[in-house]
Amino acid sequence: MGEKSKNAEEKFEAVFQNASLGILVVDQKGEIILANNFLLKLFGYETSQDLIGKKMEVLIPARMRDQHSKERKAFAEHPSTRPMGMGRDLFGITKDGREIPLEISLSSYSDNEGTYSIAFLSDITSRISFEEKLKEKRLELAEINKKMEQLNEDLEDKVKSRTLELQEALDKLESSRNELAKALSKERDLGEMKSAFVSMASHEFRTPLSTILSSASLLAKYKLSEEQEKRDKHIQRIKSSVINLNNILNEFLSLGKIEEGKIKANFTEFDIKELIYNQYQEMSEIFKAGQKVDYVHTGKREVRLDQNLFKNILINLLSNAAKFSPDNATIFIRTNVTDGEVGFSIRDEGMGISEKDQEQLFTIFFRGQNANNIPGTGLGLHIVSKYAEMLNGKLKLTSQLGTGTEIKITFAQ
Repeated sequence: MGEKSKNAEEKFEAVFQNASLGILVVDQKGEIILANNFLLKLFGYETSQDLIGKKMEVLIPARMRDQHSKERKAFAEHPSTRPMGMGRDLFGITKDGREIPLEISLSSYSDNEGTYSIAFLSDITSRISFEEKLKEKRLELAEINKKMEQLNEDLEDKVKSRTLELQEALDKLESSRNELAKALSKERDLGEMKSAFVSMASHEFRTPLSTILSSASLLAKYKLSEEQEKRDKHIQRIKSSVINLNNILNEFLSLGKIEEGKIKANFTEFDIKELIYNQYQEMSEIFKAGQKVDYVHTGKREVRLDQNLFKNILINLLSNAAKFSPDNATIFIRTNVTDGEVGFSIRDEGMGISEKDQEQLFTIFFRGQNANNIPGTGLGLHIVSKYAEMLNGKLKLTSQLGTGTEIKITFAQ
């Protein structure tokens, strides 16, 4: 029996010392007789000898000791089991004077020498922190709800304003057709170019205009506050279509100016990193759901190029990367500046381009076979190649079907 009793004591000691919460045993006088390793670590003591024989109030902040002493004596007179989560949240104080919030479970046992109280202690700092953050988030949500109510009240005025903007865009489209015709008249094979333009324009203009018209008509039907999501959906469709029309117009106007020789490179110094960062922030509305930009720059930031031409190159390539990539894809932008050159590249995770199509990709109005069902004019990359040439840049395209496309341009400095 002696050997079994010794083994049992050893097992108890192992469980006691390796428990994953603090355990404290005090006698009827409130003096500590046992403290496990977890409790010592929690309160910052090295050995149990630092606590044994002391009143347990040494672990309680001074402001709470009198009250705790009364409660301890009352519990000693009428001990009962109080499990975790029964309102016994207190504060402890560590050896170095730092207060920590605690959750306490109480129990007791008796033997020939008397009755002892057992406290099981758990640090709830993380839980309190989480509850405070949750409270902050609830307050933030209430503020957002308040702002949303205000937005609903202003929605009708915004719809009217955006309808006017749409009309202005349509007027601009109408007035730009004559300029487009003049630009196309400069081409050697006027008949072929005219045919290509009519085929492309009839499709590319009709689709966004139809979207705008249908969404504008449907907006008037959603008058209730709970229909805000439907209104927002159609407003976003209108905005996207206007942006698409504006991009088409800009490509046509740029092409005309290039062919007429009206665009000349004007080299100035500017911060390339700042320009790229600001530009893709401004273009956030063109990105699909979950798409993001990963931009890394190395080397000095000041470059000598035509800022407007470089910006147009960036807009064209970034728009293509977003257009031909799926939702949640990453678009990678890299710039590297040395004393002799500026390296610039954009890589996407989109559908890619076949080797056959790559041979004609920078030809005016050319579009890849796998892009026929995606809106576009076939002018963007042609314009990029012309602008790169004006800036003394060397352009290289790398692509593979199903894995994405990378376009690199190296500008001499």
